[in-house]
Amino acid sequence: MAAIGGDILEITYNHPTLGQGVLLPKSNESFTLDLGGFRSNDDANMIDGGGQMIDQINRVRWSGEGTIAVDELQETQENMTALAGSPQLADWTFTHVNGSVYGGKGKPVGDIQVDKNVNTMTLKISGGGLAELI
Repeated sequence: MAAIGGDILEITYNHPTLGQGVLLPKSNESFTLDLGGFRSNDDANMIDGGGQMIDQINRVRWSGEGTIAVDELQETQENMTALAGSPQLADWTFTHVNGSVYGGKGKPVGDIQVDKNVNTMTLKISGGGLAELI
């Protein structure tokens, strides 16, 4: 079967004390998903005097980032701010148009700024371990 790209249809979260919700990404916008895990450092100088590679391997957290629609009635910005400030992680899922669903434990990271003209925001969710195909 051919590779199928396209929209992330929905993002869900379930937090132990702050509750659950659904976020709707903006259609026809880029949305990146990094499953996390180990990465080799991309540094051309990581080589020894004999010409052999020095392989520096470090763990990175998983993340999903893209533009979401902001629903004022659902208090999207307020909820993301509360989730970002919580020391507890939520369970997150990302559903792609091809039917695949990825999930992981994490929280919003970085800025939480809404463009009130178009009522969207760039949201980044990140967590430890791996985001996994459910």
